[in-house]
Amino acid sequence: MNNLHIWLTVAVIALVTAALRFLPFVIWGDKRKTPKLITKLGGTLPYAIMGMLVIYCLKETSFASLDGFLPALISCIVVAVSYILKRNTLISIILGTLCNIILVQFVF
Repeated sequence: MNNLHIWLTVAVIALVTAALRFLPFVIWGDKRKTPKLITKLGGTLPYAIMGMLVIYCLKETSFASLDGFLPALISCIVVAVSYILKRNTLISIILGTLCNIILVQFVF
């Protein structure tokens, strides 16, 4: 793959991404109200996506021994508690990731 092909691929991806971001504003503009379905999806999809990410991250967890699932369980609890206390998704994700890394590398 030569450099021209790489740059063209990146340009096409950037254009498609920009078009998808601007398309709702072009369709609905400032004059029309956003449809109720879109508003409802905007409120429910983030939770559905986070649930799917949790399932994806835990799909290969082995329950055969404590070493398999205890670090993941403790890390999930750390994420949940830190989010409840701080209400900051980024801090919760970082703390959960660090907790999992430390537990897997040094404890279990």
